[in-house]
Amino acid sequence: MTDYVILCGMVSTPIHPGFIADLLGKLEETGQDSEKILRELGLKAPVTRPLTTELFGHMWYLVARAMEDEFIGHGDRAMRPGSYALMCYAVIGTRNLEHAIKRSLAFMNAVIDAPRGHLVCNGDEAQILLDDTRNRSAFAYRTYWLILMGVSCWLIGRRIPLHHVEFTCPAPEDRKTYLQFFGAPVQFCGTRNRMSFAATYLRLPVIRDEAAVKPFLRKAPGNILGRFRTDLGVAGQVRSHLRRLPPSDWPDFARLADLFGHSETTLRRLLRADGQTYMAIKDELRLARAQALLDEGTMSIADIASHLGYSEASAFSRAHKVWTGRSPRGAQS
Repeated sequence: MTDYVILCGMVSTPIHPGFIADLLGKLEETGQDSEKILRELGLKAPVTRPLTTELFGHMWYLVARAMEDEFIGHGDRAMRPGSYALMCYAVIGTRNLEHAIKRSLAFMNAVIDAPRGHLVCNGDEAQILLDDTRNRSAFAYRTYWLILMGVSCWLIGRRIPLHHVEFTCPAPEDRKTYLQFFGAPVQFCGTRNRMSFAATYLRLPVIRDEAAVKPFLRKAPGNILGRFRTDLGVAGQVRSHLRRLPPSDWPDFARLADLFGHSETTLRRLLRADGQTYMAIKDELRLARAQALLDEGTMSIADIASHLGYSEASAFSRAHKVWTGRSPRGAQS
């Protein structure tokens, strides 16, 4: 399998070198030579530049084939080649997304044993929880959610905007790339491994049939990566517009809709089709700016809060802790 399917077809998006190192590292743990795969792809070690989803997807396929494990050594048992295809066929014929996710989770639990996933609804929010008795890396849980949500988005023909992603493990060095990848606040050192989104998506019907599976698999795994892209469509236009403005000048939603020539209802629907919300986009951009300013270390917490449009430093500190699991002061140290 691979990393992304876009509604209108495949597109390129950069995959951070940190994810590439994580992938090749799992192969090297088995004693195999990662440079052989790099040569097959026309690359040299170390890979220090981002790769397109197509190229990274091909790398993923080669590593999975070499390891004979489509879960790349992250599970208690190997996900043998062909398992991903069988999972796709297993979910065809499900009634709606809730039914499909539950069947996908049952399949994954039977194949890899652990981590074990299950779906929980808490009011208006749906959560995918991963129970585990071992300490795995963020890359392991990211891979699980990538497989699960890539298929889920394909089944309903749209992206699913995420509310929050939480990991029990410590943050990797490239923690910023996890926010960019998921397009939602990401917390490390949390209490559970969980991913949340609006429960309303669970009621959406499955629109794929068996005839659609083979074309989908021909582009896997690179095609499922695109399900988390945050720079496409109207969402990308909104993001570009906000990047040109200081956060204090960001428009409210009514003004934003007017600027884009849409009603609020239409703009909300277009963002939802891109798997985004206006709040999630603003949080993502605020966190990116906050991290850059904290890394520079030339501004106080209060000044950064003001720059980001917060009336009080305490409000920024609370938001930063929700996004990252750490206070901004802790991020500076």
